[in-house]
Amino acid sequence: MSQLAQPSTAAFLALSLDSEEILPLFENAGSWQERYRQIMLLGKKLPKLDEEFRVEQAQVRGCESNAWLYHNEIEGKHYFIADSDARIVKGLIALLLTACNGKSSDEIAAFNSDVYFDRLGLTGQLSPSRTNGLLAVLKAIKTSV
Repeated sequence: MSQLAQPSTAAFLALSLDSEEILPLFENAGSWQERYRQIMLLGKKLPKLDEEFRVEQAQVRGCESNAWLYHNEIEGKHYFIADSDARIVKGLIALLLTACNGKSSDEIAAFNSDVYFDRLGLTGQLSPSRTNGLLAVLKAIKTSV
């Protein structure tokens, strides 16, 4: 079996998702519509994955839309690149990457998505299929470390 091609190490380190900037946007949103808008805007901040990396081996199983995830461990910290062909899913993935990028294996293993999404005001707001897809991406993140 051939080795799965990976994006460059620099690409993993180039993601500029900062929870200190992103979390207040959701915490201060007054309505679900405003949170939804923030999710869509956040998805636009994730770089588009080149077509050469949109391969079956990198696809996240359990998502209704297509989603791809790559992992790289750099100096004991974990970094991810992900993309989706659905804008809302891409934004939700960006939220997960915000929580997990640059973290240790122990920090990622201890990450509680229920608490995180409750803090963001998203608990109970996502459809069951989106919730399942999000959990599939989180499972893929946790199993890759």
